[in-house]
Amino acid sequence: MVIKMGSFKDKVVVVTGAGGGLGKAHAIEFAKRGARVVVNDLGGSDDGRGKSDMADLVVNEIHSFGGQAIANKASVADKKGAQSIIDDALNAYGTLDILV
Repeated sequence: MVIKMGSFKDKVVVVTGAGGGLGKAHAIEFAKRGARVVVNDLGGSDDGRGKSDMADLVVNEIHSFGGQAIANKASVADKKGAQSIIDDALNAYGTLDILV
């Protein structure tokens, strides 16, 4: 059985941990289906060490196929960081529909 996902046109999606792995795959797929995406990633590892530009790289990939995305490098582990992720979505796109 094949399950078809619909369009996410005009939806705003925040994807946390989107610098690699499943988060990256989700961010790219949402963008391919028309969503405007906030790509959140703290860095290259759980403690934030590593490349801090992981989110930027995913945003560039999304832009390369005409998708809309912005990067956010805040931590979801603290209230201030989590709020900045939501604020970035609202400031850039005016709404937030989906949080992954």
